[in-house]
Amino acid sequence: MTQLSAAQNSPENPHAPQHTQSNPDSSHGSKALYGGKSSRRVTVRDIALAKERGEKWPMLTAYDAMTASVFDEAGIPVMLVGDSAGNCHLGYETTVPVTLDEMTMLSAAVVRGTKRALVVGDLPFGSYQEGPVQALRSATRLVKEAGVGAVKLEGGERSLAQTELLVQSGIPVMSHLGLTPQSVNTMGYRVQGRGDEDAHRLLRDAKAAQDAGAFAVVLELVPAELAAEVTRSLHIPTVGIGAGPECDAQVLVWTDMLGLTGGKMPRFVKQYADLRGVMGEAAKAFAQDVVGGAFPAEEHSVH
Repeated sequence: MTQLSAAQNSPENPHAPQHTQSNPDSSHGSKALYGGKSSRRVTVRDIALAKERGEKWPMLTAYDAMTASVFDEAGIPVMLVGDSAGNCHLGYETTVPVTLDEMTMLSAAVVRGTKRALVVGDLPFGSYQEGPVQALRSATRLVKEAGVGAVKLEGGERSLAQTELLVQSGIPVMSHLGLTPQSVNTMGYRVQGRGDEDAHRLLRDAKAAQDAGAFAVVLELVPAELAAEVTRSLHIPTVGIGAGPECDAQVLVWTDMLGLTGGKMPRFVKQYADLRGVMGEAAKAFAQDVVGGAFPAEEHSVH
């Protein structure tokens, strides 16, 4: 397949990064996204500089203030308030039913629970598909009411006008390509970009998102070789989820990563803990203490 050529710094490409020899972050401690120290939030400029340095970085989803505070203290530099909350927390079978009101509430909670992380809020299905004006109205709610630092939307060329208007209006955009869960009713849950035609289409979408001003592109369930080519072809970072090791960053849904989801996990998920097991055992121990009269004991009582 033909590799996309990287964008050049020229007047014809206003979104290309302007390389300088300055050190704009020197007053904020370490420039590293993960493990760095600063007195301010991570910004999309920090993301761009990490790409230039070749630094890989982690992103996790978060849907509430308490969980977000734990991840923020752990140094996670970017948190996505994904519409995956529909599956993980709201009891929906897919992400499609998630509303903008729900995303605004969840995003505001994550912002309140963090001090350093860049918080990216998902635009849910039906909140931007009508066109650029609807997208701007929806994204403005997440920025003004929730306080997010950026928004994410699905699609490359089909969301080109939306991305352009948001960026022109001062709202950073993260694009999402490959498996786009909001389109589950048309594409299902399967690997995207297999075969030359589909691979070329994904490459075009990635380039379109970059040219429209997106600061990063999520690649979900994409063959590792194709994801590597996209990463080499873009000057903005790629964020992989089931897209191999060559992406600039990696993201996981936190309930999958910590073993809370239950059931069979996708192949690309690495489970770092078994919170479902820990919580289940704790609940059983509590119940047994109550039934047996061991709780509350004297030390848990007031007089």
